[in-house]
Amino acid sequence: MARKSVTLVRAVLGLVNATNAASPLLRAGNPGIVTFAYGWPSGEAAGLLLGSSVLSAVRRGRRGDFSGTSGRIALVITAITWAILGFIFNRSLRSRPAFEQPLHDLIGPDSAADSKGPRVPGMLRTMVSRRKYNTQTVKYGPHRANLADIWRRPDLPLDGKAPVLLQVPGGGWMLGDRRPQAYPLLSHLAERGWICVSIGYRVSPKHAWPAHIIDVKQALAWIKENIANYGGDPDFVAISGGSAGGHLSSLAALTPGDTQWQPGFEDADTSVVAAVPVYGRYDWFSFDGPGRPEMMHALQHMIIKKRFSTDSQIFLDASPIKRIGPDAPPFFVLHGTDDTMIAVQEGRDFVAALREESLEPVAYAEIPNAQHAFDVLGSAHGRYTAEAITRFLEWVRAEKSKALTPADEVG
Repeated sequence: MARKSVTLVRAVLGLVNATNAASPLLRAGNPGIVTFAYGWPSGEAAGLLLGSSVLSAVRRGRRGDFSGTSGRIALVITAITWAILGFIFNRSLRSRPAFEQPLHDLIGPDSAADSKGPRVPGMLRTMVSRRKYNTQTVKYGPHRANLADIWRRPDLPLDGKAPVLLQVPGGGWMLGDRRPQAYPLLSHLAERGWICVSIGYRVSPKHAWPAHIIDVKQALAWIKENIANYGGDPDFVAISGGSAGGHLSSLAALTPGDTQWQPGFEDADTSVVAAVPVYGRYDWFSFDGPGRPEMMHALQHMIIKKRFSTDSQIFLDASPIKRIGPDAPPFFVLHGTDDTMIAVQEGRDFVAALREESLEPVAYAEIPNAQHAFDVLGSAHGRYTAEAITRFLEWVRAEKSKALTPADEVG
């Protein structure tokens, strides 16, 4: 009897989990964080979860867990859960147009040249991609956290001047672990001949702002000075990141050479040719809106450790949406409509401000039903994200190449 009760409870919890993954049950504030933590793995790994659940049910059915009234009810609930997981999996597979259409509008239809090359690895291959492409870990700055993984194809020539991407991890400014974030993107770019630099940086509450952005700037300075030794082109460095990394990457892209965040390396070149923030936080000053009060509380008490009422300029300076100007580089912004950590409206507002001020192209992909961190795994969302970002960055590179004069090319 006890086993059958456990089977029924397990089935109910599985149904709640799948339902939450299909459409978040709670969307604002701290409950939204719980919703994300509970539903994101099931949403992005729905296919794997469905397969493992079926195998588990077969095994439990053979030992009699689904016999009796409670067992039959559990089996019906489990079957409903399977249907929901299948729906989520198929919905994700059908989301490709949301990634492609913004680039179609900006660049034009996908061409045969764009589609050539290796495909993005699936979920299982993505998990082990670091072993193939992470050729070296280096120290880019003076602090213990200043470590960077260099992702490059082993056969890449050292004199090839490969394009470079700096990947800034997320983690709410309090984690910042470079592993295992953005593996689908890093492995795809590396296979296509890029060099990717994935960094760690100082995090709160041990380190107060602006340690985080100083480290990102330090990484950019290191890349410009050293990446040629690895076969990279210091004149073509783009930047990307998700969540807190989306905030830091966009802020770095909009503030090249800002001396307040380059102590000891004020003259270093920290400019980038393009920025791709994914589900980022672009506003560090608003108190109104979903999750905003909790966000501002965290900034004041754990990250900046100063009050907005007395030091508002620090918060405004750290807000990418307040640092936009006509000299902003090309941007490609991605955000999910079901993001319960950072509401999609934040991405929309940032893109609107960019398009109003910037003289460079701005692309925006809003992914239907996507939660926070939709690009981390090698799921359909993760693969489509990697493909879209790669196409955008390679278009920027092609446009930059076209803009060179013959004199520039000879020099």
